[in-house]
Amino acid sequence: MTVINGGHFSDLEGFYEEISQLFMKDEDWKVGTLDGFDDILYGVETDITWKDSQKSKEDLGFEVTKEFYENKIRQGKPFNVQLIQQKLDELIAGKGQTLFEILIEIIESHKNITLSLE
Repeated sequence: MTVINGGHFSDLEGFYEEISQLFMKDEDWKVGTLDGFDDILYGVETDITWKDSQKSKEDLGFEVTKEFYENKIRQGKPFNVQLIQQKLDELIAGKGQTLFEILIEIIESHKNITLSLE
């Protein structure tokens, strides 16, 4: 069992740092994107417990997600600005996913991993 400790981080960069320490101790690169996080989970054969998940849900909630999308739109290429604007609009309308929900969905898409939120 692997434990993601929400007390160890308060933003997406901190989450990536936590994940890199847990799953990539022997690697010379670190997770830095949602796709990268998804990719490393293909090699994971352990259940995951996310401690302090309520804190993470708040830390990676609406405001941080809105900022995440706005930064990508400001950067422009290589990002699909139209798609990101759509995701931002959905978030603002109350229909979109927060970063926390996206991370949960990524973990749950890997059928070999059971996620527990604590």
